Amino acid sequence: MRIAGIQKNSFVDYRGKVAAVIFTCGCNMDCFYCHNRDIICKEGKQCLYSDGEILQLLAQRGKFLDGVVISGGEPTMQPDLEEFIKEVKQLGYPVKLDTNGTSPELVERLIQKQLIDFIAMDIKAPLDKYEEICCANVDMEKIEYSIDLLMEEKVDYEFRTTVVPELLEEDITRIASRISGARLYILQQFRQPSAYRDVIDYRALKAPHSPAFIKEMTVKIGKYVRQYEARGVV
Repeated sequence: MRIAGIQKNSFVDYRGKVAAVIFTCGCNMDCFYCHNRDIICKEGKQCLYSDGEILQLLAQRGKFLDGVVISGGEPTMQPDLEEFIKEVKQLGYPVKLDTNGTSPELVERLIQKQLIDFIAMDIKAPLDKYEEICCANVDMEKIEYSIDLLMEEKVDYEFRTTVVPELLEEDITRIASRISGARLYILQQFRQPSAYRDVIDYRALKAPHSPAFIKEMTVKIGKYVRQYEARGVV
């Protein structure tokens, strides 16, 4: 595993649990609003931690932690993700996976092997606006496969969307309609990144939607999904 960092305690990343959050290097998207840019880009950080160091830390913190989150970057790009999760599970931890939905076959295998307890999938935009928001070529069939896979409810899950300035009311509604009947859909407040690569993407400098807009949209998506939530709204 290429591991760039670890947050030893988080009260917000795994619902109802105190969790350690492991951040993997690399991503196949280049979202302009990403706050982990220093670990997603190809020229970003090398691994700072070995698997052994992380597993030893998790073993030592068993009395303080209720779970482990594997995030990124995009964790499913790691070729040894499955083996790493097996070792985490052997320590007795439930595991949550954060993913952008581009590797549904791997996620499906992890679900079938009961290696994952919770999955959070980011839905970046309506399907026809993905490349604009993600700044990358995206296989939309894989995104749709991932959505349908989670909605089979073989594992606990949530969908979430960061409401960047380019996403309008109709865009949020279209996403909610696509995941109609979903267990949980979270709208996240866009925050301007504090760090960039060499060139600042002008879109990251736009003012975020108001908290009132986010709250209004959470009510509107309520007619599509079973549970809804606004996150990061002050």
